[in-house]
Amino acid sequence: MLFFALSIFLSAFLLFQIQPMIGKFILPWFGGTPAMWSTAMLFFQAALTGGYAYAYWLVKRPRQGRIHLVLLGMTLALLIVLGFLWTSPISPSADMRPASMDFPVFHVFLILTVSVGLPYFVLAANSPLMQAWFSRLFPEQSYARLYALSNFGSLLGLLAYPILLEPSLTLNQQGWTWSGGFVLFALVMGALSYRARNEGGIEVHAPTAEKPSPALRLLWIILSGTASLFLLSVTNQVSQEVAVIPFLWIVPLAIYLVSFILAFSDSRWYDRRIYALLFSLASLAMLWVLTHAGTLNVFIQIGVYNLLFFLAAMICHGELYRLRPHADHLTSFYLMVSLGGAAGGIFVNLIAPFIFSGYWEFYLAWLTVMIVLATMLLPRFQTKVNFQSFTVSVSFLVCVLLLSIYLNKSENALFVERNFYGVIRVRSGREGENSMIHGMTVHGIQYLDDRAHPTTYYVTDSGVGLLLLNHPQRGQGMRIGVLGLGAGTLATYALDGDAYRYYEINPVVVRLAEGEGGFFTFLQDSKADTTVVLGDARISLEREQPQDFDVLVLDTFSSDSIPTHLVTKEAFALYLKHLRPDGIIAAHISNRHLDLRPVLWQLAREFGLDIVQVNRPASSGRDGFPSEWILLTRNSKLLEIPAIKSHAISFDDYSTSIKLWTDDYSNLFQILK
Repeated sequence: MLFFALSIFLSAFLLFQIQPMIGKFILPWFGGTPAMWSTAMLFFQAALTGGYAYAYWLVKRPRQGRIHLVLLGMTLALLIVLGFLWTSPISPSADMRPASMDFPVFHVFLILTVSVGLPYFVLAANSPLMQAWFSRLFPEQSYARLYALSNFGSLLGLLAYPILLEPSLTLNQQGWTWSGGFVLFALVMGALSYRARNEGGIEVHAPTAEKPSPALRLLWIILSGTASLFLLSVTNQVSQEVAVIPFLWIVPLAIYLVSFILAFSDSRWYDRRIYALLFSLASLAMLWVLTHAGTLNVFIQIGVYNLLFFLAAMICHGELYRLRPHADHLTSFYLMVSLGGAAGGIFVNLIAPFIFSGYWEFYLAWLTVMIVLATMLLPRFQTKVNFQSFTVSVSFLVCVLLLSIYLNKSENALFVERNFYGVIRVRSGREGENSMIHGMTVHGIQYLDDRAHPTTYYVTDSGVGLLLLNHPQRGQGMRIGVLGLGAGTLATYALDGDAYRYYEINPVVVRLAEGEGGFFTFLQDSKADTTVVLGDARISLEREQPQDFDVLVLDTFSSDSIPTHLVTKEAFALYLKHLRPDGIIAAHISNRHLDLRPVLWQLAREFGLDIVQVNRPASSGRDGFPSEWILLTRNSKLLEIPAIKSHAISFDDYSTSIKLWTDDYSNLFQILK
């Protein structure tokens, strides 16, 4: 029993350690966008399905132990080879970085397959395989507690990474530590497999229990798929449409795992009628939140979203536990569950972005749970799954899908488009302005009666406004680089002979800024020679010859989880390569949840740069947004310009214990406000 429990716990712990670890490693290659996390989650769901399918196949084969020992040996050999080729056995080479960023889902899949695909596959297969072997050796004991232990290990692995592992180890050290953990798991698993090679009770035998019906298998898939759909959709809805708070994606995933733990620990944790009542009340609360979203505290909104999701996950997983099969069909059960999870991920990542203009899949998941719950409460479902009754529910789901598609057309915006990087909207305002909005963050405003007026964070008395208006090179042909395009507002500061070069990863933003729809004309009206480079800014700069910028503006840190790869030691070395010796970096650090000052202060010390901060307080009307800018330069005379010096906040008495960020080490938890 001890070895089975240890094997299951280790595999689950390592499974949920590798997800954020490898995600963080390749995140910079895809622009640091939240969508990369959901794409990686889809990969892991697909790999989980593959592992469960392997377990389903293996338990029907003779010599199961020998086959599994060979797979373990192949995996260990691969890790050893990659350990010699890469900086760690699971840290992919930089040569694998993508050349195109238009729709990088399949490139994410390729990198993850090469780097962690096989070990993840082995780990994924372990839980159903161990439960099947355990049930054959100890038929008098229930396997459900082992499944709960698996989810408990997953939860610990998920929470331990940002709290313990990430703050204390570099990425390469994390890679080697995880590989060491996998070796320990392989030793335990190898011992069990060696035992299985000659253990008659584990080898294949004819099942004695009744085979699950097709209707029951379909129900397993739908219940699991609904929970997965709700998980991913509520994560997108909350993290991009409600609040752009770092690590917010961890909460729904932790809730998802907790619901598995509770549902599969004991049936007393789930009562269908009680949860039906609670879900109904939570749904009423959700309707109240949706109708008061503009005035309600954001943490109340987040709380209601996650409460609704917890109840939905408990309903789905509680019903799965009720419908669990005899141990003879255990691997079939887990295979169907994993297929449902993968189906939910495929819908959210590969289908919804093309059929929905917003995150309508949240409403689809919500209504689907209602349908599932109503169907389960039908009297005939109390004793037997009826395929005809469930067909009615599936037909109703199609109607819900059509309703959701119709809602796309009712979006109250001049322009709405969703892609890998999120949802971009253009809205008109009361003062005759067009606004570009990404999720909850305004990326630009232009007044139709005064199109040359700089707005939002870039008004004339902001840090960047003061810099551009008073720079000694103004009027002499300045070269300005800007990381982050938005609506192109900074182009209003250009004079004849200036050159503005923008770097932007989102093609929808580029199209709008360049004039599609006639909503924004900052670039068209600018006196500068403007160029827009599509792709991740850092990768683009690495491929270019030195640009000799007078000013380099870093404007990528104001919205969701910041792209940490743009504010590391290696990134700043690259920026300084593209900056003239007397050039200046202007970093926009306005952010509700993160304080980037210690990170930039450490970078200034590392490269011998003078540093000041220029804040702009809140004001009303067209006077712009409150903003925080950091200016860094080798030429201290630029910071002595009277217009800048009179607003500057010195760093003379500033200090921090936060370590210098590098490509191998960064930690957002340390800079939470």
